[in-house]
Amino acid sequence: MKDNFEPKDNIYKNQDHQAEDQVEGRNSVLELLESKKDINKIYITKGEKHGSINKIIAIAKERKIIIVEKDKRQMQKIANTQNYQGVIAIVPPFEYCKIEDILDLAKQRNEEPFILILEKIEDPHNLGSIIRTAETAGVHGIIIPKRRAALVNSTVNKVSCGATQYMKIARVNNITDAILKLKDQGLWICGTDINAPKYYYDQDLTRGPCHSYRK
Repeated sequence: MKDNFEPKDNIYKNQDHQAEDQVEGRNSVLELLESKKDINKIYITKGEKHGSINKIIAIAKERKIIIVEKDKRQMQKIANTQNYQGVIAIVPPFEYCKIEDILDLAKQRNEEPFILILEKIEDPHNLGSIIRTAETAGVHGIIIPKRRAALVNSTVNKVSCGATQYMKIARVNNITDAILKLKDQGLWICGTDINAPKYYYDQDLTRGPCHSYRK
C-alpha cells in the first residue's frame, strides 16, 4: 500500500467539509464494510497490520476500496475522536431518510411500526447510545429534529458500534408535525415523563393507547 501524503490544508475535518463524513474505530469500520455502503477510502496507521485490521484490509481490497497508510501524527490530525484505533473510513455524508421510508420498512417486515422520536438530544454520545439500543430492540427508525439536536457524525457512529449503518433516521423541521403525521397513520404515541408512575419496561407497548411512563 502506497503512502499518499496530502497538503496540510487538505486534511479532512468533519466539521469543515460537508461533502464527506468519516467512520472511526475497528468495529465501526467493519460494520460499515459489511453493510456494503459506499466508502471513498480507508486510512490505516502505519504498523497497525494486526488483529481486526487485517480483516478490514482484506474486505477493503476485495471491494476495491482505496487504502492509504499514514503515520500516527497524520492520523491524529484526521481523526475526530481520540479512540480511532488506527483506522478511519471516509464516506459520503450520512443519508437521512423520510418518515415514509421508516413506515415502509415496517410494512416490508410485516410488523407494526416501532418508531423512536427524540428531542433535545444534543450530546452525540447519547445519540449514539440510543441508536445502538434501538437497533437491538427492533426499532424501525428514529426521528430527530433539524435544530438543537446532535447529528449523525463520526462520534455517533463510533458510540453506536456501527448501528447507524442499519438504522433509518429521519430529520424533520417540526417534531409536532411529525407526531401528527404518525397519528394519521394510526400509530399510538407514548411519551416519557420522569414523574410517571410506571417504568417503560413495565408498559405494554403492543396494544391500546399508552399513557406516559417513566424513563
